[in-house]
Order: sequence, then structure tokens, then C-alpha cells
Amino acid sequence: MSTLTICIVILFCLGYFCIAIESVTKINKAAIALLMFVGCWTLFMIDPASYVAAAIGEMKAAVVSTVIEHHLGSTATTLFFLMGAMTIVELVDQNGGFNFVRDTMQTKSKRSLLWRIAFMTFLLSAILDNLTTSIVMIMILRKLVADKKDRIIYAALVIIAANSGGAFSPIGDVTTIMLWNKGVITAAGVITEIFIPSLISMVIPAYVLSLSLKGELTPVQETEVLEESDSLSATQRKAIFFLGVGGLIFVPIFKTITHLPPFVGILLVLGVLWTTTEIFYTRIHQENEDTADNRNTQKRVSKMLSRIDMDTILFFLGILMAVGCLETIGVLTMLGEGLNEAFAGNYYVINGIIGVLSSIVDNVPLVAGCMGMYQVPDAAALAANATLQPYAVDGIFWQLLAYCAGVGGSMLIIGSAAGVVVMGLEKITFGWYMKKITWIAFVGYLAGIFTYWLEKAFLF
Repeated sequence: MSTLTICIVILFCLGYFCIAIESVTKINKAAIALLMFVGCWTLFMIDPASYVAAAIGEMKAAVVSTVIEHHLGSTATTLFFLMGAMTIVELVDQNGGFNFVRDTMQTKSKRSLLWRIAFMTFLLSAILDNLTTSIVMIMILRKLVADKKDRIIYAALVIIAANSGGAFSPIGDVTTIMLWNKGVITAAGVITEIFIPSLISMVIPAYVLSLSLKGELTPVQETEVLEESDSLSATQRKAIFFLGVGGLIFVPIFKTITHLPPFVGILLVLGVLWTTTEIFYTRIHQENEDTADNRNTQKRVSKMLSRIDMDTILFFLGILMAVGCLETIGVLTMLGEGLNEAFAGNYYVINGIIGVLSSIVDNVPLVAGCMGMYQVPDAAALAANATLQPYAVDGIFWQLLAYCAGVGGSMLIIGSAAGVVVMGLEKITFGWYMKKITWIAFVGYLAGIFTYWLEKAFLF
């Protein structure tokens, strides 16, 4: 390994460490990720010819630009998908589309509510994403559970159920979106083969947590004041809900039919929903023109686009482009070969370790790194070497990676986006979660891996 390569790896590891201790440094991880991105590629430019044979002489800048643009194009498909999905979910939520979820949850029994929360979170996170689902479910819990001690138990289950539900859906978690966009897993494959392991990884922790809840819930004092002049009619709200959520479900179908990348489907749904809401609000504005009530304009897509979480988008841009640099210099390939040698190609152990690591550091760079470490073999390579089958599209390695990277983040509260947001909303401490929840999530995690092994041994 050359000195330049070592310098790039050190810079990446230093940036990665700063991201992991964001709560200590108070420096936004997006800023660190962008510095990693620029720093790695700047070092790369010192001697690009040592990594890319064509980057010699006057052609150096053009060749390197082509390499960077290749990685940027791959990264952009994930970013546009996320921006589209975030806007759609925000639009549905702002227009009261999730109110039915709250009404469905109503019950007096603590244990009954726990199971309703578990399954509703599990299913919603597969359709939406684990971050948005966690926010929605915590807001619902605040309307249903008055006792703080009980509510943080429900909140911990929301983290586990959201991560488990997102793992089996191609649109439920950033990591599965990345793998799906890359083409290493298909929607049908990951849903059919990862659904049961993901369900097991949620049900076992839910059962253990249910043992600590007894009796009936104390009613929450309702403090909401309904606005008589508020926006859309009930029919229009339902239309937005079904167009938004139904559209998200339609995206995998659209990809299967057209063979276009998933971000094209998400932009189609956003375009349809945007047009529909513009029609609704234009009519409302015409009917209430005399009152000059502009409150509803805040719920239009054009306003919501300005409220997109750009920190998250820029973080993904920085981290994925930095990982792209490591892929270009060949570090990820060497790391993949090292893991294969150390564990004799046992993808269950390799992915199990990746899952545990994803609870300590962000799973996005871990998955991005794995996509650079391991390549999908072509038909000729598969025919010549049957041992490459686990790395084929929908192979055991990729499906297990989707499960482990998604579910593994539940073991620590900082291990997933869902955990971080719930930690902030409910003021759950790192120590309480590690003491009370980590072992429960770990048991569910291992049970899911064992279930997947049974599936492969006897079903698929």
C-alpha cells in the first residue's frame, strides 16, 4: 500500500471518527462528511495515475473528472430518491394523512397498545422510512401515553420495530435504498426472503418488553384546538394520503415495469401529488379570496421543498463520495479480500460483524463500503465459479447485508437514524437504552439471522 493511499485512508478514518463522536464535538456530521469527500479526492489528485492508468499527462484532469462524475451519478440516484420520498411523506403528514393511525391505536390496555405500536411501526416503516415512521409514532404515543416511564419503553420498541420493518423493504431504509439502487437486490427478493427474519427480530423484543407492562393506560389530557378554517376537506386529505402512500408502494412496481431507476418512480409520484395538491389549494384560494387567508400556502409542495433536511442530504453526498474515492484507489477491494480470508468466506459471520458495527457507527458508510468491497459477478463468472453465487443479484450476501445493516442499528440508541431522533424527542439516555434494551435487541437480531439460515436451508 502506497504512502498516498495510507494518507487517504487515515483522512477517511479521522473523519469517520469525528462523525461517530458528533455528540461530543457538537460539529454537524454533514460538515465532516463534506470535508472527507473533498479531502480524499484532493489527495487522490496528487498522483491519480497510480490508481487510474489512463490518467496520464494532459488527459489527467478529464479522466479524473469522468471517474468523479461516475460516482456522483450513482450517489445522485440515492439523493433524489430521498428528497422525493421526504417531500411526499411531509406533504401527507402536514395535511393530516396520518391521523387515522392515531385513531387505530386507541386502547386502554398497555400490552395491547404495545403490540399495536409494534406492528403499525413495522408496517409503516416498510412503506415510508424508519426515520419518518419514528417521528410519526412518537407524536402518536404522546397523545396516548401520559406516563413518561411507560412511554420510553414504547419509544424503545418504536426504534426496534422501525429498523426491522425498514430492513425487508426496498424503500424502508437508506441502506436498502442504496442496495436497491445499486441493483444488488430486487424488491421481490428482499421482501420475500427478509420479511420473516425481520418480523422475528421485532416480535421477540416486543414480547420481552411486554412483560414489563401491566394494567391500563392513564388517559392523556387533550390539548389540541381544531382550526375551523383549516385547509382541505376530509375527502381531499384521504386523496393525498392514498396518492402519497400508494405512490410509494407503486415505485417498486414502476421499476419492474419500466426498468428505470427507482428515483424516476419517486419523482413521478411527487409530480402527481404536487399537481393534485396545487389543484386543491388553487380552488381553496379562489373560494376564500376575500378572506386573504394564506395559511394553506404553507402546506404546498413548493414551501415544503424549502424545509427538506439538507443536513441529511449533504451528509449522504459527502460520505458516499468519500467511499467512492476509497473504491477507486482499491482499498475496499483489499478489505473485502481480507475479510474473506479471515473468516473463510463465511458471509453469515462477515455480515453479522457488519450489523454489530452498524450499531456503533453509521450504517450508510458501512453499506457503501461493502458495495465497493464486493462486486456482483457476471453470468460467465458464475458459470465458471459456483462459489460466487452468494454475491449474485439477490444472493445470500446482499440480502443478509440488508438485514444486518438495518436491524443491527437497534442495538445502541445512536446506531440508527430512528434511534437518534427518538433519543432527542423523548430525552432517552444512552446508558438507560444500553442497560435495558441493547441485550433485547441483540437477541432479536441473532434470532433473525438464524431464521434466515433456516429459510435458506429448507425453503429457498
